[in-house]
Amino acid sequence: MDRFIEETPFFTAEHLRLAASVASFVWREIEPRAEASEDEMDQAQADEKFRELVSLLAQAELLRYAVAKPNAAAFDVRALCLIREELSYSSPLADLAFVMQGLGTHAISLAAPDHVRDFWLARAVEGRAVAAFALTEPEAGSDVSAIQTTARRDGDSYILDGRKRFISNAGIADFYTVFARTGSRADGRAEISAFVVSARMNGFTVRERTRLIAPHPVGEIEFNSLRVPAGDRVGNEGAGFSLAMQTLGTFRASVGAAACGMARRALDEAVAYAKRRKQFGQPLAAHGLIQEKLADMSVELDAARLVVYRAAYLRDTYGADDSYAPTLARASSTAKLYATEAAGRIIDQALQIHGGAGLVHGHLIERLYRDIRALRIYEGTSEIQKLVIARELLKE
Repeated sequence: MDRFIEETPFFTAEHLRLAASVASFVWREIEPRAEASEDEMDQAQADEKFRELVSLLAQAELLRYAVAKPNAAAFDVRALCLIREELSYSSPLADLAFVMQGLGTHAISLAAPDHVRDFWLARAVEGRAVAAFALTEPEAGSDVSAIQTTARRDGDSYILDGRKRFISNAGIADFYTVFARTGSRADGRAEISAFVVSARMNGFTVRERTRLIAPHPVGEIEFNSLRVPAGDRVGNEGAGFSLAMQTLGTFRASVGAAACGMARRALDEAVAYAKRRKQFGQPLAAHGLIQEKLADMSVELDAARLVVYRAAYLRDTYGADDSYAPTLARASSTAKLYATEAAGRIIDQALQIHGGAGLVHGHLIERLYRDIRALRIYEGTSEIQKLVIARELLKE
């Protein structure tokens, strides 16, 4: 039994109840579905499975922990992290289905007009609409200011033109929070604004569905003279960059939580395998070098979980205090950086303990080995997190 949550001071009694409830739900509903390999499905089957996961999460009332209420006043980052860790322990795809409902709606909850906010938040939390967050472009990844998608004002509308790349849920999502250039600032950098774009709008195209090393619905979308009502703008013109950073800042520590879930599963599998697999007449677990690996994995996992839930606790406790902003940013980046890097090492060692069996395509450890790699890149690469940590440390 995992006792980390009850042994650390970051959680309330409600968090403990939530963790137990989510663990039960995951083992009952998600684990049986996680055994089916998405690699063996065609696109239609994979999309259907993803929507099924969103529906299951909605029925379990878990999406209300990802989709913020209007103004995001009481958003519980610790709950978000607890759920992501438990989902990722069983199915990284279920974790993606959960978190994308939040990433795709957070800016809407913060700044969209009432009619837009009420319409899309209700559908997202009930699982009736799948959300997406459209920021990255072919020439704009870590450097958000390089965005080339434009939104030109035309009467009571904006005309969107451009492309977005590596967009999670592309081709599945019913709506996208899109960030586009609406002008240039005095220093020549982009003035960015945010808009809600329905997948049914004329001028919206899914250019391609991109296959990654692990199953992940992702692709490239395009806007060709797509007309968006000015009333569907999220926040003031030029507020898009701030909204994007607020969204990423809120969810960043939870990426570390997802990594911890995968690493915890890998450690559990490695311990079980080391106990039953015999070499040289005794279980692997009896060999000193295997014990050393397991000890290192356990220490790194504990450290990763501690920095993740410290960051979540700090954001829940001091998120409204601007004087804590540098501390919160550094804590969140530390959580994402350390947890994702540590999880990569833990899963690598788990595969080493499994030996050749861990290399077999479709084996749980082999799937985790592929699944974990993206977490060091999306929502800010490890290198970007180091820059953020140093920058905020120098401010304090």
